[in-house]
Amino acid sequence: MTTELVLEHGRQRVVVTSLGGGIREWEGVLDGYPAGQPAQSARGQVLVPWPNRIQDGRYEWDGETYQLPLNDPPYAIHGLVRTAEWEVAGDAAFQHVLEPSPGYPFRLTLRVEYALGDDGLTVRLVAENTGDRAAPFGAGFHPYVARPADDVFGAGVKRDDAEPFGGEVHVSDLTVWGDEHWKWVQFYTGDDRPDIARRAVAVEPMTCRKDAFRTGDDVTRLEPGDVFDARWGIAP
Repeated sequence: MTTELVLEHGRQRVVVTSLGGGIREWEGVLDGYPAGQPAQSARGQVLVPWPNRIQDGRYEWDGETYQLPLNDPPYAIHGLVRTAEWEVAGDAAFQHVLEPSPGYPFRLTLRVEYALGDDGLTVRLVAENTGDRAAPFGAGFHPYVARPADDVFGAGVKRDDAEPFGGEVHVSDLTVWGDEHWKWVQFYTGDDRPDIARRAVAVEPMTCRKDAFRTGDDVTRLEPGDVFDARWGIAP
């Protein structure tokens, strides 16, 4: 059963959900989605163990070739935990064990924590390799900032690309920030998606870009027992 947790601070109210462990609502800041419905266009979702797309879902790791399910043919997109039910692990935290599966025969124990304060929302992601072999790992998040694309980038300008993060980006009156683990930020104006097209802008902190499992660029190698621990957030 899906569980929602509510964070409140002053006039700010954030709702996070056990379905995918992501952010469902932050009125005035993010473009969310109704309670009891799945997230459309990846709204607010946690992207693990890779963000963005892997062409044909095929990659090599430690001398072996793996084939991921194509959930958006011809791509494997946005990881394996978006539709999983995470367990509540505190007042504003969820945890999930990603068991070995076809195309990703590795075991990760995941935890995502949310905190709302004077400086906005802070998100912490922890991933531990609890398997018996080294695992390739990447992460991202998919919030849609509730600011029209025309206001952010200019009338009709389309975005679906990544650029170096550098610690923070400003989107109208909001700041999206991340620690040193988030090397890239993906911008997406959603022009081909009627549910979101240009009314909001996806600003996605990522540890690696699309096709990282294929190219090897910025893929994190998690040996058994290794822990990835990173923070990012949004300041209104």
